[in-house]
Amino acid sequence: MDFSEYDARLAAYAVIEREDHVLLALWNEPAEPLWTLPGGGVGRHETVEEAAVREVREETGYDVELTGLLGVNTVALERAGRPLRHVQVVFSARVVGGVLTAEVDGSTDEARWIPRAEVPGLPRVVQVAKFVG
Repeated sequence: MDFSEYDARLAAYAVIEREDHVLLALWNEPAEPLWTLPGGGVGRHETVEEAAVREVREETGYDVELTGLLGVNTVALERAGRPLRHVQVVFSARVVGGVLTAEVDGSTDEARWIPRAEVPGLPRVVQVAKFVG
């Protein structure tokens, strides 16, 4: 399939750990909400790093500092009847400020520190399984 025959979405996410917990956000758009890494779409005039920091603040209330690049996850799916290539850039990060707060009127409605051992049993998106467990 030629690149002009599908849409592409660039997004940035962060894996944030504290002791034996990981910070996840509950994505409320699917029929069954799924746990995801805090993050989301990159704006046209921002870097993936800027987007990761902004999205974490919007979805969790925390200010973070990115500490490394963990990898890239690519998902092919359909949205609104058109093929979509969703490219997800995933960083490691640490909290440097802020207070845990749920996003209001967004695609997530809860952020929570979850024990790492519980993550494999959660309903979660592929990127959580790939980058956290």
